[in-house]
Amino acid sequence: MRKIISRALLLALCLGGCATTSQYGNFVQSAALDQQKLAADAVQQLATLYAPARTRLDLQQPTPDPFGQALVKSLRDKGYALLEFAPASAASQPSAPGGLPLRYVLDQAGDSNLYRLALMVGNQSITRPYLAQNGTFAPAGYWVRKE
Repeated sequence: MRKIISRALLLALCLGGCATTSQYGNFVQSAALDQQKLAADAVQQLATLYAPARTRLDLQQPTPDPFGQALVKSLRDKGYALLEFAPASAASQPSAPGGLPLRYVLDQAGDSNLYRLALMVGNQSITRPYLAQNGTFAPAGYWVRKE
């Protein structure tokens, strides 16, 4: 029975991702969860799809949250060229050609301990569910890539 409920929650979380609007960012309210591991996992998956030394990413949103800051640090440590979001220059200066736009959504499925991380790179997205366990995130499924 527990397996059925967890699969139903996972399905609801994935289907909820199809209905998201243009709201991006970190919607996880708990500061007790370590988001460093989550960012490292995301960068590792990005590295399998986009070569770090040959890919420039253009952040399309501010990253003041713990996940965003860890993501920026991990991307730079991995070797990505990264153009951070600057709202003043976004209106007056278009991004340089060759960079892939990058956005993320980190959210929670209701009151459960199931979370979803979605990375939008260009016109593609990669998504993975996570469970919160002992103050950190553990993968609850595979990465799903939508082209």
